[in-house]
Amino acid sequence: MNASAVSAPSAAAGTRPWYLSGAAIVAAIAAVKLALQLCAAPHYGIFRDEMYYLACAQHPAWGYVDHPPLMPMIAGLARLLFGTSLVGLRLLPALAGAALVWLTGAMAREMGGGRFAQALAALCVLTAPIYMLMQHWLTMNAFEPLLWMACAWCVLRYIHTEDLRWWLLIGVLCGVGLEMKYSIALFALGLMVGLALTPHRRVLGAKWFWLGMLAAFLIFLPHLVWLIRHHFPFLEYERNVRLTPRDIRRGPIAFLLDQASILNAVSAPVWIAGACWLFFRRAGARWRILGWTFVVVLVVLMAARGKNYYVSPAYPMMFAAGAVGLTELVRNAWVRGTYAALLAVSGMVLAPVALPLLPPQTFLRYQQSLHIGIPKAENQQTGPLPQYFADEFGWEDMVRQTAAVYWSLPPAERARTAIFANDWGEAAAVDFFGPRYGLPRAISPHNNYWFWGPRDYDGSTVIVLGSDGTGDREHFQSVMAAGTVDNPWSREDEHFTIWLCRGLHWDLRALWPQLKQWG
Repeated sequence: MNASAVSAPSAAAGTRPWYLSGAAIVAAIAAVKLALQLCAAPHYGIFRDEMYYLACAQHPAWGYVDHPPLMPMIAGLARLLFGTSLVGLRLLPALAGAALVWLTGAMAREMGGGRFAQALAALCVLTAPIYMLMQHWLTMNAFEPLLWMACAWCVLRYIHTEDLRWWLLIGVLCGVGLEMKYSIALFALGLMVGLALTPHRRVLGAKWFWLGMLAAFLIFLPHLVWLIRHHFPFLEYERNVRLTPRDIRRGPIAFLLDQASILNAVSAPVWIAGACWLFFRRAGARWRILGWTFVVVLVVLMAARGKNYYVSPAYPMMFAAGAVGLTELVRNAWVRGTYAALLAVSGMVLAPVALPLLPPQTFLRYQQSLHIGIPKAENQQTGPLPQYFADEFGWEDMVRQTAAVYWSLPPAERARTAIFANDWGEAAAVDFFGPRYGLPRAISPHNNYWFWGPRDYDGSTVIVLGSDGTGDREHFQSVMAAGTVDNPWSREDEHFTIWLCRGLHWDLRALWPQLKQWG
């Protein structure tokens, strides 16, 4: 009789339709994520950073001033496969977003969570504005959370199986992550602290752990060699950024409040519960290494006053842990369902704030009526739209105006005319849209464009973008206003006069080393 009582639940679970399993529900939520991202993909225009990575892809290298080489490789592949289609270019980040949803549910399952825990963890990722935003663009921020959480999932698999070979895969993922964005080094630091502070410290002496470290080093080595040969330009870049007021630097309280806002305040109880479950509940102690990893990432970034979204790649593992912890605490099915429904509704409300689903005028009315928005991370002159939307407007208008100036010149002069952009965003826009208008590639002293040099231009005729004209009047014999860039939805600093400058007082090729602007 006792055996029958014990076996009855598992028999019932075994007869449950496959589409009601935790894995199927999580897959459905991941599919919703993919559909949502693709629905937003073609709206507005291409983002500033996307054009920059595509420009870098045209200059293959093992490193760039402001980022490692993997993102330009991915951007180049996307362009090879899909051309300039926004939906095509943004397919890979959308797939990364769907994979992150699935992986978060899988982590909840690995920690012992049932159907509801898995679905709740996945739903938290789906409804977080910061993931909607980051996985809208073809940038390294779209893939960073997936790489972090792939490492976290491998850690869970190691704990579950005690198979040390998982640390080799963790090392490989960390190496790939370093080729994407340096920030995964902070996640790795958190893992090391977690190992040292838990019984898993025995791993530190294992062969497979050190093989993983070696794999990470070897994968990162080509970029490391590039950094050494170029005297670590990223350090100079970061120092210059720190000397400017570009980034918003929050105090600890404001930083934590921003976390709740960018992740969806309704989901805050889940990740907070995740920290509590990992540190204060016996059932969560087994997975505590992830708790220490999260604490290290959060504390270091708060102390360094990093951007508010820098912690976001670490939250899915806290959503997974919190979902398991909450289901242990809250047994009432009605309470669980109500909270999940509230979370889903909040995601529907926040989606038009984080994704370009509405026309600009409608978006502004929507945002103002609800008094909600994503906290700023940078001090930019944004205009009516928030920066993340403003940076999708005005680029083709600028290139079209530039082309009108370029093609108004006599053929002989046009052949020696350089298009000089003061900002890499403007230069990347010329390189992206320029072929449609018969323009040569732009030159710029900003960030990695400086490495690509002035090519063969001597400065006899230069179309200057992104300048107020004052410095140009000092350096050229003739400076003439030739056009205006004034898209109403673009950033305010992208409203400027196009200057046609003739007769540079020096040879541009000799002057180029002094023009470097990294920051």
